[in-house]
Amino acid sequence: MIKKLLLFLVGAFLVVTAQAQKRPDFVQAINSKNAWVDSVFSKLSAKERIAQLFLVRAHTNLGKKYIDSVAQVIRKEQLGGLVVFQGGPVRHAQMFNQYQKLSKVPLLITYDGEWGLGMRMPDSTLSYPYQMTLGAIQNEHLIYEMGRQVARDFQRLGMHFNFAPVVDINNNPKNPVINFRSFGDNKHNVTRKAKAYMDGMVDGGIIASLKHFPGHGDTDVDSHHDLPQLNFSKKRLDTLEIFPFRALIKAGAPAIMVAHMHIPALDASPNIPSSISKKVVTDLLRKELGFKGLTVTDAMDMNGVKKFFPNGEADVMAIEAGHDLLEVSENSARAIDLVEKAVKSGRIKQADLDQRVKRVLAAKYWVGLHQYRPVPMQQLYSDLNGNPAKQLVQRLADAAVTVLKADRRMKTFDRRAETAIVSVGIGQAQDFEKEIATQLTEKNHFYITGKETEEELKDLLKQIRGARQILLAIHDNRSRPRSESDLSEDVREFIDKLAGRRTITLMFTNPYMLDNLSVDRSSGIIMAYQNDSFMQKAAVKLLLGQIKAQGKLPVTINKKFQYGDGL
Repeated sequence: MIKKLLLFLVGAFLVVTAQAQKRPDFVQAINSKNAWVDSVFSKLSAKERIAQLFLVRAHTNLGKKYIDSVAQVIRKEQLGGLVVFQGGPVRHAQMFNQYQKLSKVPLLITYDGEWGLGMRMPDSTLSYPYQMTLGAIQNEHLIYEMGRQVARDFQRLGMHFNFAPVVDINNNPKNPVINFRSFGDNKHNVTRKAKAYMDGMVDGGIIASLKHFPGHGDTDVDSHHDLPQLNFSKKRLDTLEIFPFRALIKAGAPAIMVAHMHIPALDASPNIPSSISKKVVTDLLRKELGFKGLTVTDAMDMNGVKKFFPNGEADVMAIEAGHDLLEVSENSARAIDLVEKAVKSGRIKQADLDQRVKRVLAAKYWVGLHQYRPVPMQQLYSDLNGNPAKQLVQRLADAAVTVLKADRRMKTFDRRAETAIVSVGIGQAQDFEKEIATQLTEKNHFYITGKETEEELKDLLKQIRGARQILLAIHDNRSRPRSESDLSEDVREFIDKLAGRRTITLMFTNPYMLDNLSVDRSSGIIMAYQNDSFMQKAAVKLLLGQIKAQGKLPVTINKKFQYGDGL
């Protein structure tokens, strides 16, 4: 018995000790001498060293021919890593194992997983709440837990580097590209939430990348399609857009992605994107802000960068600007040749290039690629969709849901009273409708799809107004929640007339929709931020008194709904 107790205590001590041992600081590690790095570096040709700085696009939803074409690129060019896009987890893992066999140096596998693996694989992996939803949460430790779980998901799938969190401050409600991907419009809240997410991922063993430097929150142009112009002063940028980057660099940020934006206050060269500007990447980010982690470009095949610098010139300029990694070059073979010529001509210093190659190799060492093992295929799907992760998603949702108004009717919601459940934007019951219906004694369902005529809406209004209490659930069923509704004027007018003293309105929408639909006369307003099952379930729990409202509005909408509001 004593022997068993001793073994138990020793085991417990080892577990606690292992948990207490944090992995080496990433920034320090990639800037320190490393025998494995030097050994690998010495075996690479000049071209292969340059190739370590390039990340190639990888999919598994475009067929075998596409997968094989990327395999040929990896075999021939020996690139540094992948940027992974759509597909399925099992197919992805098989692809990773195939590609790693073709590479002399293990590939660094990167992914845009702002809300987890589900951002690119929504049908087969878990999605965590959008960052705008997370911005409403008052307990940052929950977001840290999410970062740790995202790291587990990445490692189980054989990936190493997440292009997240977004630290752009979304102070333009009509922003077409950031918007709900931001934690909100308050720089301090954005910084706190981003630090929690970043720390969770890094402590979990993957690289996190802040984006999109120097700040993409106040743009009205999507850099995928054109080059945004930001005509702000350096003082404005310093005090707002750059604020979270500066704070998180001091907190040990491992990597930063630089956006394609033209900012004359930082570099007045005509039409030069910040991503390929030496004044932005080296002078501002490296020297002024003191960043010593990895810098990575936004995708180099976006119009925001290639429009004015075509034919591979942007790739050379990105290296010249000071980048460690280039994401998705239009033509990596051409780019490698052009960079090699630029080194030979003296345009790019050999010593600078070598330093960056070694930083990338050191990053591979930090994530464990010096001891690379293939992704185990057994139980992969179930491992990525386990109950602990699902429970965490629901806890996050429960903590985010926000009550913006609660008059007497809201506080005395009666499950036994005749209730009209009016669902706008959908044609059949989703989880909110299904779950609330099981809790009500007497209820009638009404679905407003947006195709109804003015006369039909008038008739529906008469029927609905006969109920003792009304639940008005507004769903944005689009794949990404936008600031403005796509509902017809007739439906908007219907909402305005229905949102009165007997009505509790539930918004499964982007919070900016509060300025787009007239719901403020409602007895109660519940903001649930997005039209996902976990947010719908959280709203039901809140309505039934099973959880207390904890969320606070992460953005200012108008004079009625301000940042920090929440009962």
